[in-house]
Amino acid sequence: MSAPGFFVVFEGGDGVGKTTQIALLSVWLRSDPGGARKVVATREPGGTPLGVELRQAVMHGEHVTPRAEALLYAADRAHHIATVVRPALERGEVVVQDRYVDSSIVYQGGARGLGDEVERISRWATEGLLPHLTVLLDMETEASRMVRDLDRVERETSGAAVRMRADFLALAARDPARYAVIDATQTVEGVHREVRKAVAEAMSAPPHATGPASEGVPVVPHIQRGPG
Repeated sequence: MSAPGFFVVFEGGDGVGKTTQIALLSVWLRSDPGGARKVVATREPGGTPLGVELRQAVMHGEHVTPRAEALLYAADRAHHIATVVRPALERGEVVVQDRYVDSSIVYQGGARGLGDEVERISRWATEGLLPHLTVLLDMETEASRMVRDLDRVERETSGAAVRMRADFLALAARDPARYAVIDATQTVEGVHREVRKAVAEAMSAPPHATGPASEGVPVVPHIQRGPG
């Protein structure tokens, strides 16, 4: 599927400022005098009523085994893409999303030790849909702006924060045309300026398909797994 809309995803570790930057970008896109756009700001998990229930169960409920956790995220993603993201893209809207496949690869595949199966499940769940642009907000783990209580997944993966940052950066390095890696230790305004610039450049680039991998869309590159 080649849709007329634009799909941008924000990724990064816990406390890097994704929520703030998504809100700022959404306001800018809706009010840009050069061409205001209709924007759907959403998140995974929790972008649909079903997703809200799954988010509560996975992130704030009792213990969930790693494989069950990965499958619940994939179920949420399949429903979310089919009912929210693809329809918005087909209407020509901009979808600005908090977390997507990369987070599953990094958190469940890497930190949880489930490996490449997580990516394959996500590809199947989304029918290969990739963002036009992934904004990776990057910072040293010690610089995190986290001020809220950690959810269950964050608590259980916090010891792997250094590895997770490296895995996010590895994904970006293997597909640099589709990523904007931004230093999230800057001021909120400084990060926002870089986000706007990256999004404007990506939106002005020649359109490309965001459909199934079987139709020629590249898959997220493999991360070489080492010990730890």
